[in-house]
Amino acid sequence: MRIIFMGTPGFAVPTLDALVAAGHDVVAAYSQPPRPGGRRGRDTVASPVQQRAEALGIAVRHPVSLRDPAEQAAFAALDADVAVVAAYGLILPKPVLAAPRHGCLNVHGSLLPRWRGAAPVQRAILAGDAETGVGIMQMEAGLDTGPVRLEGRVPVDHKTAGALTDELAALGARLMVTVLGDLDAHPPVAQPAEGVTYAAKIDKAEARIDFTQSAVAVERLIRAMHPAPGAWCEIAGERVKLLAAEVLPFSFPGGEGTTVDAGLTIACGDGAIRPTLVQRAGRAVTSTAELLRGFPVASGTTVGGTAA
Repeated sequence: MRIIFMGTPGFAVPTLDALVAAGHDVVAAYSQPPRPGGRRGRDTVASPVQQRAEALGIAVRHPVSLRDPAEQAAFAALDADVAVVAAYGLILPKPVLAAPRHGCLNVHGSLLPRWRGAAPVQRAILAGDAETGVGIMQMEAGLDTGPVRLEGRVPVDHKTAGALTDELAALGARLMVTVLGDLDAHPPVAQPAEGVTYAAKIDKAEARIDFTQSAVAVERLIRAMHPAPGAWCEIAGERVKLLAAEVLPFSFPGGEGTTVDAGLTIACGDGAIRPTLVQRAGRAVTSTAELLRGFPVASGTTVGGTAA
């Protein structure tokens, strides 16, 4: 097929690779414009999709908006059979959705209609969902409301957002190739009217740990915020990210947000957590044991912080 690919982050790269490996003709890749990055933000850095597309010899376009009639005409002029979309980051106006012969197909990282929106992986972890998955959705004007042609499921288990995203990206790539291999065999099926939830974009303020929550909820937050933006608290006046932790069943009523030993076990509203992977501001990621060798935290220390 003659395909326009539209994506920006690393989540989208496996799908791009899979399309090329399957022999499809990817005539252009659309991605978000390069952003400030590199050392101290002094350089502009192309998105993972742009970098991969250029390495594959695919022309890259990164319009700021697709609402301009000239951009819409340029999109239509590519004469695509289908547009494949994976975490692109721009709303597709109706003229864009209608331009390819078979419309636009989206790789969405949830089991629709649960977790429509920007952060389905993180929201699934935060909610304690037992499973999630990927849907290949026929796009329409609504927010992730289109019918689904094929979906796959995976257990959430105790995965971080990063690990779960990687797993879903690989699964979504395989599903997209399957659907494109025989569109008639995978007709679009309307989403159920019941069970709709919305996955709002993660706000950095959400990464601050609230130890009045249960240890289970705190551990979910830590996994949902890893690798970015990283769940954090303040210890001895310094911001420390907690990147992995284990849940302990012991309760310490009234001690929420206080360490209960010299191993950085922290009391929560119900139970306690023991961080296993941490990062001080401006430092490398280390184990908790390594942190405590140079940054001891006594039992009874109050752990807290202020909103970002």
